[in-house]
Amino acid sequence: MTEQKQQQINIELGEKEAEGIYSNLAIITHSTAEFVIDFTRLLPGVPKAKVYSRIIMTPQHAKLLLGALKDNISKYEGSFGEIKTIPNDPSAQQFGYPLSGKEGKIN
Repeated sequence: MTEQKQQQINIELGEKEAEGIYSNLAIITHSTAEFVIDFTRLLPGVPKAKVYSRIIMTPQHAKLLLGALKDNISKYEGSFGEIKTIPNDPSAQQFGYPLSGKEGKIN
C-alpha cells in the first residue's frame, strides 16, 4: 500500500472577504457543466433583492460542498442541539430545500 502525502494549502483571506456577506436567499441553477449559486438577501417591505455574491462550481465540487455542509451541520447539532426549521417555511424553499412537512434536520 502506498502512502499519500497530504498537501498543505495556504489560503489568503482578505479584509473585505473576512467581513462576510449576510444572505437569507440563495438561488441555485445548474447546467451539465456547472452549478451557480447566487447569494442574495430579502428585506421586509423591499420587493427587490440584489445578488451580493455568485459562486460557480463543477457538479463534483457542488456535491463535495453538500457533503461538507451535512458533516458540519451534524457536528454543530452534536455540540449545540438540533437546528429547528419552521414547517412549511417559505424561506426553506428559497434555499432550494424541498419541504417535507416535517420540522427538524436536513437529511
